[in-house]
Amino acid sequence: MIVPLMLGWIAVGGAAAQEKTDKPTQPELPVPKCPVTGNQANLAVSAPTREGPVFFCKKECITQFKSDPSKFEVAVKSQRDALAQRPRVQVKCPVSGDPTDLKITLEKDGQKVAFCSEDCRKKYEADPSRYASALANAYTYQTKCPVMKELINPKSFITLESGEIVYFCCKGCDDKLLADPPKYEPVLREQGYTFDFSKQKKEGK
Repeated sequence: MIVPLMLGWIAVGGAAAQEKTDKPTQPELPVPKCPVTGNQANLAVSAPTREGPVFFCKKECITQFKSDPSKFEVAVKSQRDALAQRPRVQVKCPVSGDPTDLKITLEKDGQKVAFCSEDCRKKYEADPSRYASALANAYTYQTKCPVMKELINPKSFITLESGEIVYFCCKGCDDKLLADPPKYEPVLREQGYTFDFSKQKKEGK
């Protein structure tokens, strides 16, 4: 399933395409459940695994999950099945871990992969299996800028004091968000993300 977005591409279920449209489209889908508690997950709280991130309702659940991942296999599969229906954007290069340039891509097995540079694209092409785990953890489901509601730019983001990352469409949106978080938090929550801005400095990074 392909969801078209302005000035870029977005993937649903691992496929991607380049196409322009007026506004990002996001299906009305419930946020997946935390595999530990069964409550609604907060997509801002996650732990990476070889198969991709697992999302939780609170950070305390991460410790419980890591103590015995096999205990939650069924719940994790259910979460991933639900996430496969949601739009996502690849924000990290699977080779370097740096923000992607969505103009530098490679299509492999029906999946479009983005990189930060041509050099990384060539390294990936030579041995895709080496970077499979990094690629699985390279996406965000926060596809819309909380300020402009446009497609996010992987290079435009702030890292909060908590270590969580908020993405934007362009420079300047971060200052607007930090100046008045309650005004823009609803856009993030509708995408499944709840952030704590209480300790964040208004100047951003």
